[in-house]
Amino acid sequence: MKTALIFGSSGLIGGHLLNRLIQDNNYIKIKVFVRNDPQINDDKLEIIKTDFQNLENYKENIKGDDCFFCIGTTKKNSPDKDEYKRVELDIPKKIAQIAKLNLVKSFFFVSSGYADSKSSGDYLKFKGLVEEELKRLNFSKLGIMRPSFLMGNRKENRVGERLGIFTFKLISPLLLGPLKKIRPIHSDTVAKVMIKIANNDFQQNIFESNEIEELNNS
Repeated sequence: MKTALIFGSSGLIGGHLLNRLIQDNNYIKIKVFVRNDPQINDDKLEIIKTDFQNLENYKENIKGDDCFFCIGTTKKNSPDKDEYKRVELDIPKKIAQIAKLNLVKSFFFVSSGYADSKSSGDYLKFKGLVEEELKRLNFSKLGIMRPSFLMGNRKENRVGERLGIFTFKLISPLLLGPLKKIRPIHSDTVAKVMIKIANNDFQQNIFESNEIEELNNS
């Protein structure tokens, strides 16, 4: 029986992940690191109210078996460059470093398709830099998820993203070969496959969007 750690449980993927972990008999405890109390109660849950500006204060809490990191933001929600960098780069790196020091065995990170530490855009660059740090830390098991456009019920209204998803859903049957990885994918599918990877042995540690979909169907 395992202990899971979740960062980002109120988000699009994290919400599905939390619900699925509660139902999963492989996990006896789920530590949820949040700023505000979640809208869910269960005997498995340990709610840890977290000041993400001072993660060092939570070293003793970041202990367990599988750490799932689903925190993310947008330029709209974090227009300040320093804050955007803190959320997208500094926080995931710091949590991963603490988890490794505490002998957490597995780390699962929601990255992005085309993540690249040398990208000219901050979003893909920061995702790529986090990926590089996770590989350097050498967890016993690492799952880097690179979903494409995420489908699901968001709290905020992203008109441009919805239009993009609608367009890509229409042309999905035409997206073959290397283009399969830009097909839209449901957020619950990503959550389900993260847990599947955590509880099974896979040789790879980077999972492109189409590979996540294939694992979901296998």
